[in-house]
Amino acid sequence: MLQVPFIRENKESVLVGLAKRNFKNAEAIINDVLATDELKRSVQVQLDTILATSNNLNKEIGMLYKSGETQKANLLKEKSGKLKTESKELQEQFNTAESNLLNLLYSIPNIPNQIVPSGSSEDDNETIFEEGTIPTLNENKLPHWELAKKYNLIDFELGNKITGAGFPVYRGKGARLQRALINYFLDKNTAAGYEETQVPHLVNEASGMGTGQLPDKEGQMYHSTIDDLYLIPTGEVPMTNIFRDELLKEEDFPICLTGYTPCFRREAGSYGAHVRGLNRLHQFDKVEIIRIEHPDRSATALDGMVDHIKVILAELELPYRILNLCGGDLGFTSSLTYDFEVFSAGQDRWLEISSVSNFETFQANRLKLRYKNAEGKSTLAHTLNGSSLALPRVLAAILENYQTADGIKIPEVLVPYTGFDFIN
Repeated sequence: MLQVPFIRENKESVLVGLAKRNFKNAEAIINDVLATDELKRSVQVQLDTILATSNNLNKEIGMLYKSGETQKANLLKEKSGKLKTESKELQEQFNTAESNLLNLLYSIPNIPNQIVPSGSSEDDNETIFEEGTIPTLNENKLPHWELAKKYNLIDFELGNKITGAGFPVYRGKGARLQRALINYFLDKNTAAGYEETQVPHLVNEASGMGTGQLPDKEGQMYHSTIDDLYLIPTGEVPMTNIFRDELLKEEDFPICLTGYTPCFRREAGSYGAHVRGLNRLHQFDKVEIIRIEHPDRSATALDGMVDHIKVILAELELPYRILNLCGGDLGFTSSLTYDFEVFSAGQDRWLEISSVSNFETFQANRLKLRYKNAEGKSTLAHTLNGSSLALPRVLAAILENYQTADGIKIPEVLVPYTGFDFIN
């Protein structure tokens, strides 16, 4: 969430940033924010003045009663009653203005970093790095959903029977390969200095608001209405909320966490062949990394997270590329996002498998996540997160890229985790 003083002092640059996002009605909303804030501050001044006057009157009334001047005291008491009514009305006006201001601020996305390219859709994303050789497969190559069926690795129909579409059942070597990837990712992350953390898979509304998943305008979160809890769309939500309402010290930085969680997304509006098989699920597994950083070091930390994921993909020997997301494709809370995509040889297309983002102060302002700087001033921290990695499409790419006429090879780095080197 943007801070009002920042908007007030940088109105033009805020509008330029929102234009890069193609954010509609930006100027009208920003003007509403400033006008509502002005009203709120004006009402606050009036309220403070009345409360101060009322406090002085109450003291005077007490003294008059003590001195026996009851008539004068009663007159002032009548005046005090009117002030009390007036202050109540002003308090209601203040509360309304504050609520309206907060709702306006919740509707405004983060301002893109200067290096975010302009653009309106994923077609305008900028490829900044590419590595690995796309395998040449024979004409009988299969997509992963057919490979999964052929070798009894994943049962999509059974998942549909148990729950519905988008909830696959992993079986046998498919389940072991899935578990191997989770353990491998966690081992790589902890070796890089990330503390392994197990977190709840449901969160309350405050947690969803804190990291920006709520208000959920697209209706993508699963909501348990009886308990008013939400199934997590990513481990970022509970892990980052560990630090909600915290005041850190400079020496606490960097804070680096990793964790494995299932993730739940309604994926409303996702239909068609491009979401077949593991390409788009309602429940999937993901290993996440998050960092809480000093503002001066968050840009360097983001680069370090990107380099870390590059090492993992190089060890898996999967061809991949990195995209700098354009303003029109940038997530609501992000200031800068790098997407990793692996090439799916069985489908002849690129699949997103990780987003690595710097939110700068946007989440921290919602979370009230601060630290005391060297001057003792309370300052907003920076938050970052990345998928390291999302499993479905990594698994899909392994099945497709490593397929042979006789079966599926296992990447060498995973063999110690799977206990087998071939699926046939």
